[in-house]
Amino acid sequence: MNLENLIQISDYEWEIPTYIRSDMRVPVRLFATRELLEQIAGDKSLDQAINAATLPGLVGRVIIMPDMHQGYGFPIGGVAATEFPQGVISPGAIGYDINCGVRLLASNIEFKSARKEMDALATLLNKYCPSGVGKEGAITVSIKELDHVLHDGSRWAMKNGFATEADISRTEEGGCLDGANPDKVSDRAKARGREQIGSLGAGNHFIEVDVVDEIFDENAANVMGLRKGYLTVQIHCGSRGLGHQVCTDYVQQFQSVVKKYGIELPDRELVCAPMDSQEGQSYLGAMRAAANFAFANRQLLAYSARRAFAETFKSKDAYLHQVYDICHNMGKIETHEVDGRQIKVCVHRKGATRAFGPGTPGLPPEYQTIGQPVIIPGSMGTASWVLVGTEDSMARSFGSSCHGAGRVMSRSKAKHEVRGEALRKELEESGIQVRAGSLSGLAEEAPSAYKDVDMVVETVSKAGIARKVARLKPVAVIKG
Repeated sequence: MNLENLIQISDYEWEIPTYIRSDMRVPVRLFATRELLEQIAGDKSLDQAINAATLPGLVGRVIIMPDMHQGYGFPIGGVAATEFPQGVISPGAIGYDINCGVRLLASNIEFKSARKEMDALATLLNKYCPSGVGKEGAITVSIKELDHVLHDGSRWAMKNGFATEADISRTEEGGCLDGANPDKVSDRAKARGREQIGSLGAGNHFIEVDVVDEIFDENAANVMGLRKGYLTVQIHCGSRGLGHQVCTDYVQQFQSVVKKYGIELPDRELVCAPMDSQEGQSYLGAMRAAANFAFANRQLLAYSARRAFAETFKSKDAYLHQVYDICHNMGKIETHEVDGRQIKVCVHRKGATRAFGPGTPGLPPEYQTIGQPVIIPGSMGTASWVLVGTEDSMARSFGSSCHGAGRVMSRSKAKHEVRGEALRKELEESGIQVRAGSLSGLAEEAPSAYKDVDMVVETVSKAGIARKVARLKPVAVIKG
């Protein structure tokens, strides 16, 4: 697939029509500038988008966001909806880190008065929020108690004193997906997860202290409690080893399932099962359980971040209120208008987030008028963004937006081209406190390995599927 085959709709929107390949069931719609498209010309994400358009039961279009890059089978930054219940569910179209997501907390602490405390704050955040591959979490639970976590998500955290009612209200789906079935999660997955609750992990996961650098929508920012010049915290992580194992288990199982149901696919990484089949229902139950684990995991990390703030600043202003917790890497049963009719679908969002517009059922009451908060983290040393969903996103992208900047360089290439020690020095000289588990891990996440997040955000903004609220600037970064 090359760029010459794309039909340009506008400066920010393109389409791959179904006549490009005979097995495509729906077109592919891409939100991107020409420059962003050229950045992915060297990977297989466009070919993966076309492959994704062959999944049985698809409706509307496959949607690709401007942070797109090559993933496992299905491009990262991809959205696809299959009709419920006869359409398919595909683990590869959801991803290995099920319910990886971002939680944004805000404070009443002004950065200019807290500048001298950043070193101590970063140290405490690093101390109280365990990170790294396979590291133990803030707590360890029994397998029996883990089943309660998998079933109840953030509600389990609230029952055990780690969450407030406001946290639950301002978490997507109230921090708990109904239909979770811990019995469909393997013993291996549970063994990997029981010691990891309240831990950050590694890779692109992070905790970041930011200052609100600029506000674009005063009303929306006021509703969220975001104030220019004040500190915020982002927590980016997911379901850890448990979610990865759930995806691994079902990708392996579905290799034979597609043969059982006579499903032909151009890429075996897209293996799937009909949602109304026994196998499809088992995966949905396990995926929802892993998602609930991720909700609880981020909630415990928020609890630990609050502890670090309280000990650093020792004032009531140190309390971190939750702005929102948003998911990516999820399959959600939702109702959307497609070709003039309201239908129930399973929306696969892989490296894409929900961006529901104003008045959408399920949003917290205070967000009904402004739309759902959308949190777009950048890379270390660059900006992050807070946006809100729009009515256009509901009509054109299944209520979805981008989830981050998107990689332009593989982790191995970044490690080869970037020296971790030099990067840390560069970040600290720019005023960013850095705590990293390893210098090679830091190099993997260098800003040069990612697209320009401002350009990505400008694209979804100009396309009309999200609206800018605030820009955040990092002042401390904790990496696994």
